[in-house]
Amino acid sequence: MNTPIVDFVRQYRDSGAVRLHMPGHKGLGPLGVESLDITEINGADSLYEASGIIRESEENASSLFGCPTFYSTEGSSQCIRAMLYLVTMYARQKGIQRPLIAAGRNVHKTFLSAAALLDIEVDWLYPNDGEAYLCCDINADKLERYFSECETLPVAVYITSPDYLGNVLYVDQLVAICHHHGVLLVVDNAHGAYLKFLPNSRHPIDLGADLCCDSAHKTLPVLTGGAYLHVSSFAPVCLREQAKNALALFGSTSPSYLILQSLDAANQLLADSEYISGLAALSRRVSGCRQALTSHGLNADLGNEPLKLTIYPRNYGYSGIELAECLRENGIECEFSDPDFVVLMFTPAIPEADIQRLMDVLMALPRRAAVRSVPPMIHRPARVLSIREAALSPGISLPVEECVGRVLQAATVGCPPAVPIVVCGERIDKDALEVFRYYGITHCNVI
Repeated sequence: MNTPIVDFVRQYRDSGAVRLHMPGHKGLGPLGVESLDITEINGADSLYEASGIIRESEENASSLFGCPTFYSTEGSSQCIRAMLYLVTMYARQKGIQRPLIAAGRNVHKTFLSAAALLDIEVDWLYPNDGEAYLCCDINADKLERYFSECETLPVAVYITSPDYLGNVLYVDQLVAICHHHGVLLVVDNAHGAYLKFLPNSRHPIDLGADLCCDSAHKTLPVLTGGAYLHVSSFAPVCLREQAKNALALFGSTSPSYLILQSLDAANQLLADSEYISGLAALSRRVSGCRQALTSHGLNADLGNEPLKLTIYPRNYGYSGIELAECLRENGIECEFSDPDFVVLMFTPAIPEADIQRLMDVLMALPRRAAVRSVPPMIHRPARVLSIREAALSPGISLPVEECVGRVLQAATVGCPPAVPIVVCGERIDKDALEVFRYYGITHCNVI
């Protein structure tokens, strides 16, 4: 598979042209990559009006994913906003001025900013009792029950799969229910771009989802910020026709050509059978690690995402934060940790020796008395304002102890995991305060 963006930029670098255009570094600088960092010069194409090399590269990506695929250089965040815009536009074509979306409560905070900007009404689908707030097990029965009980049919159902802890939902079952009711299924697949390239694809688009975003940089060899917006070939035509406009609405007019080259180069790699076989082999290796650790007493039998290892170490005597620090002391940095979990992410770029090093460190940890404390229950806060009303109101940052009774103005959780505990417009109660304290949240932005 060719790499038109990579080839063009390298040819321009080697041409010795005098750069009387942006960027200001003129191809020189301390990072060593400046010569490959260009802007929309003649022949370089333009991301949101692509008709040349970018369009050719996106067509290559589309052939790999089996659907219309569009690039983002601003991560899945840009794609999430674009997806919600497309849902809003689709709703208005159906005569619905303010769309209702049913969404799993474990959305990325970008969902909230998009809902505020687009004035979307949200029906929350909540986690099961005792389920971590990072999860939201939406199964066929739960979704069918929601449809049977809801007063107003949503335009779309929005799910996060895989979630941060590695739980992959049964997207095909949810698709069947949504489409039976005439509702779109939209998937935040930020952590699952590689699912397409397993021996049996588990990618949401292949399972029937209408819209889907992937953070290419999370699980594929792509620079940070590289992402895909996918539109099903069977989705309403307007979604595909307006995809570029949707991305442009929320994207910079100066997209990074370094990231575009990275996405372009990834196409060639993803078309390589050796890389695909390497993914399958790594999936088996991670599965073996999961089984070995769980048998040893470190509960790693969580989630069903093939290349993510989520460990619950409390029965072994460690909090997630303590285990992450033990790994750090041995030169191993995890993706995420909180009081309960440690999340480790693998790709074929990880040498086998490093995987074995991880296993040696974990297996050598001395077992301690189990940690018996449990996280506080997350209740359903009362809604006072819409997401838009709250997000566009003046706010002030206060210590969480001073926020009880106040209404949340903005979700200020960091990334990772970027999943809000309380949503904009909801009242912070004493139950929420306990949860904030447990997860180390010290301040909130309130109205």
